[in-house]
Amino acid sequence: MLRTCTSFILTANIRSTALVRCSSRNVSTNCPLYAAAVDKIEQPKANRSFVVNLFSGKLQTAELFPYPEPLNEEQREYAQAFIDPTEKFYQAMNDAVRNDATGTVEPAVVDALWDNGFLGPFVPTEYGGLGLLNSQSVKISEITGSYDLGMSIFTGAHQTIGTKGIVLYGTEQQKKKYLPQLSSGRVFGAFALTEPGTGSDAASVKTKAVLSPCGKYYLLNGSKLWISGGCTANIFTTFAQTELVNPQTGEKTTKMTAFIVERAFDGVSNGPPEDKMGIKCSNTAEVFFDDAKVPVENVLGEPGQGFKIAVNILNSGRYGLGAMLAGSMKTCIETAANHVKNRVQFKRKLIEFENVQEKLALMATKHYVAQSITYMVAGNMDKGSVDFHLEAAVSKVFCTEAAWDVCDDAIQLLGGNGFMKANGLERFMRDMRIFRIFEGANDVLRMFIALTGIQATGKGLRELQKAMKNPLGSIGVLLAEGSKRAGRRVGVGGVNLTPFVASELQTAAKQCGECMDLFSETVESLLMKHGKGIIERQFQLARIADSMIDIYTMAVVLSRATRAIQKGLPSAAQEVLMTQIWCQEASSRVRANISRIHSPSVQLNYQRMTLVARNVSERGGLGYTNPLEID
Repeated sequence: MLRTCTSFILTANIRSTALVRCSSRNVSTNCPLYAAAVDKIEQPKANRSFVVNLFSGKLQTAELFPYPEPLNEEQREYAQAFIDPTEKFYQAMNDAVRNDATGTVEPAVVDALWDNGFLGPFVPTEYGGLGLLNSQSVKISEITGSYDLGMSIFTGAHQTIGTKGIVLYGTEQQKKKYLPQLSSGRVFGAFALTEPGTGSDAASVKTKAVLSPCGKYYLLNGSKLWISGGCTANIFTTFAQTELVNPQTGEKTTKMTAFIVERAFDGVSNGPPEDKMGIKCSNTAEVFFDDAKVPVENVLGEPGQGFKIAVNILNSGRYGLGAMLAGSMKTCIETAANHVKNRVQFKRKLIEFENVQEKLALMATKHYVAQSITYMVAGNMDKGSVDFHLEAAVSKVFCTEAAWDVCDDAIQLLGGNGFMKANGLERFMRDMRIFRIFEGANDVLRMFIALTGIQATGKGLRELQKAMKNPLGSIGVLLAEGSKRAGRRVGVGGVNLTPFVASELQTAAKQCGECMDLFSETVESLLMKHGKGIIERQFQLARIADSMIDIYTMAVVLSRATRAIQKGLPSAAQEVLMTQIWCQEASSRVRANISRIHSPSVQLNYQRMTLVARNVSERGGLGYTNPLEID
């Protein structure tokens, strides 16, 4: 599926997994993902990530306050030149109902996509693309998601992952050859990583590429599963295991390498399109390589860098999912709002009932949060951020789950009408279900967020342990750490966000700051208690991730609402209300999650869950009898 359905970031054997810190530029740093627990993490210097620093109890606001404003007037006008045509295309040309019913996109509609330049947004202008910045593309993705998520994936699989690898890692020769085809030459691209036996364990692909004796080409053998555009793409960014030889020692190793593979190469084929729950007009198929002959000049990046390249491609475009879903949420909310203000029950309009008001208010608030995160991440990337991978992961998890909640509540508010196909909500629900799975399943990303963040805390504690071995020579470190811990315990000296936010938001800022203190203290205590064993404490790690998601979302909306006040925006009062609502709700969840981490009774219940789950798994189903059965 878009960015393949599984993949990406974590391996099943989490001790051996690697993470790549990526950039929109062709610069990366390799580091094993879970070194927080196994003492192998290489932490970037002067990391500017708010999320990473918070795990160590540090407040880093460089990429949080003020809310990013990456576009100048000329760039806004350039984006607007494509926004209006996009709206008109989806209103007049694209038929979402037809796309869903037939599982295809009409040729005339595809031609219109190419004619309007919609399929080359990220390709630089010198290669025939639009050369859009991330923030410029976000608005366009919102529009597409508000009309048709299936079409969003049809175009998105090609626009981002189908071309991004060549944009980021291609040689000048590769760019000149392939990018004009992919941007305006009516040639579709696809990203082929996932395999039948490789889900979230992306590093263990089985497809192999063997260098020919003459050294001029590779023979590629294997298959790739659930590839978006697998039936129509002519250029695949794909990945295979290759043998590498150390020129100095002669030692042989096997590492993943990225390739640009053309459908025209002998031995490249695909299976039939999959029959899916949703996003039906985006064809998904298995792709086969049977002694496919790939020229050595089609190696993307350097041999052995394939895993790094795959993860960088995925990280650099993850924020786009939030943009699409922000558009979908907007449509769901508008549909529900129009219904509740007109529908009369018990001689009152639905909007007059408090339970309806609660649903609609939280729906709008969740959309505000999702949109805020999306533009925050995209804006920071445009300003040159290279430390955004955790924020992007938080964005993906939050936006995909918030969209599901908003769509479900919209259907509930419409009652029986919501269950009917006519209003399109059931199509949105089917289409958006995959978003919680691809680009890294949300459950897997939660582990990624928690364990990657804990690496910073682990490093800090190791520094403290070193200092304790030489207290006289490290008195400054000890005093600083000691005062920080003492301050937490007596409620002073903690995180203070009030200087960064408007006066109307001081109480909300205090709630967020208190949660930040509680969070960093909890992370520290868990790591000190479990050490390397923290990697197996996944019940607690999930609560850590959920707490971080809530804290980051609080901080982001505090930043955006402050911007609205400072600029005197007409929506400022509404933004303040939603920020206050969110900080109240989110802070309550953080406290509840932290309590669950420390509660002995909850820990006991986790043990019960383990026993029940194993029993169900071993029996292949329910582990108890029907009430009418004796045995």
